Amino acid sequence: MNQLDILFIHTSASKKNYQDLSKDFSAIEPPIWAGMLASHCLKKGFSAEILDCEALALGDAKAAVQVKELNPRVACFVVYGQQPSASSQNMEGMVSLSEEVRNTCGDDIKTLFVGGHVAALSHEVLERHSYIDMACQNEGVYTISSLLATNLADKLDQVKGLVYRVDDRIVLNPPSPIVSRWDLPEELPGIVWDKLPMDRYRTSLWHSYPNNCERQPFTALYTSLGCPMRCSFCMINIINRQENEFSDGSAVFRYWDPEFIIKEFDKFARLGIKNIKIADELFVLNANHFMKLCELIIERGYDFNIWCYSRVDTVKEKFLETLKKAGVNWLALGIESANTKVRKDVTKGRFEDVDIRGVVKKIRDHDINVIANYIFGLPEDTLESMQMTLDLALELNTEEGNFYSAMAYPGSPLYGQALKEGWKLPDCYAGYSQHSYYCQPLSTKYLTPEQVLAFRDEAWMTYHTHPAFLDLIKNKFGQIAVDETLKSTKIKLKRKILEKEIAL
Repeated sequence: MNQLDILFIHTSASKKNYQDLSKDFSAIEPPIWAGMLASHCLKKGFSAEILDCEALALGDAKAAVQVKELNPRVACFVVYGQQPSASSQNMEGMVSLSEEVRNTCGDDIKTLFVGGHVAALSHEVLERHSYIDMACQNEGVYTISSLLATNLADKLDQVKGLVYRVDDRIVLNPPSPIVSRWDLPEELPGIVWDKLPMDRYRTSLWHSYPNNCERQPFTALYTSLGCPMRCSFCMINIINRQENEFSDGSAVFRYWDPEFIIKEFDKFARLGIKNIKIADELFVLNANHFMKLCELIIERGYDFNIWCYSRVDTVKEKFLETLKKAGVNWLALGIESANTKVRKDVTKGRFEDVDIRGVVKKIRDHDINVIANYIFGLPEDTLESMQMTLDLALELNTEEGNFYSAMAYPGSPLYGQALKEGWKLPDCYAGYSQHSYYCQPLSTKYLTPEQVLAFRDEAWMTYHTHPAFLDLIKNKFGQIAVDETLKSTKIKLKRKILEKEIAL
């Protein structure tokens, strides 16, 4: 029996990252970067499999046994999340299983890490964890296939983008290029859905509302990679980095042609999958891309329940009818802050000039639901400006709202600023999770991390128990939406830094 070339591994630390929300409320999403990397390796003639420990509910011990039985030359831990910031918190489960694999399998199986956090801090990752053999400096596509072409011992210095050990030294090879837009269909030819447990994935509760609250089956995909914006709180573009020294990456936007992507939607239709997340950082951006794809979906008469991301300044009224007909029932908007000064300090472009209320109204007038994203604790935030943001959220009263506390995610411009200013950063990977016990947000120029996190948690509760919000979702989606929302409010997140505050 031939030895497997590479096993792509997705682990889970959902209990630690989401606390009791992990049981019923957090989504279980397919590891689409693992699926794309496996597809690349198969196209290059290597054998590849995927082990999704989260979907299969595998603990470290059982997962390590499966790794040993599959016996790959390389165990590749894919540290991506379907929102860019999730990479750092997902390191929690990755390093834990990687250590277990080393203890179970010894040195026979080489461990390789790839993903956003690793791209930002590849040298540090190997320095901290002796059981990680190698890492990729960017998205890792060419690095991985070039590595598999070696015997994993000789000529590693010729593998561009590889970070590895030589005796007691950590070596960073010259950088690897990223896949160009024109090469995407050849180098990343879709996702190997047949190697994923497709019956195990579930979407978020709110996404399922237009689908009679049926959360399964569910899937997600990218139709584009990267983002042309340079918001200081985001690290989406770190995987585009093509230099060794620390940087925030490159604002490169690449997309597959709609004629290529529609084939994936054809597969979803055949599999009977209705709930779909388009994981692009900005789907509603290039009209030649997303409008053509929507038109192809409409031509086929599919009945999908899709959610995707947009910016307030990229969604136009002329797009909305087509988006809705294609099955886009939710648009996620990064509103971030109600205060122009706070927002302007961290976002790029003319976002501060947009009529947020008018845009939200136009979207909802076309029967598209809005999930609005807000951030508390940006550098210029005060208690007054954060209250302005909460007041705006209550006024807009969108069908769902996400409330975040600002964090300096590795790979973001804000992380570089935090290092320069000496701001306190999380002391564990779970500290980068918005919902974990160890959550450690940034201070602002005027507020402590404790003040920011306490405000965020109270704001979330205020919004999701507000009578106007509960009336809205009852009228649109029925009593089950109200019941499930109120059930989620009964789960109280424990916070380490707030316990200290209470103790004082």
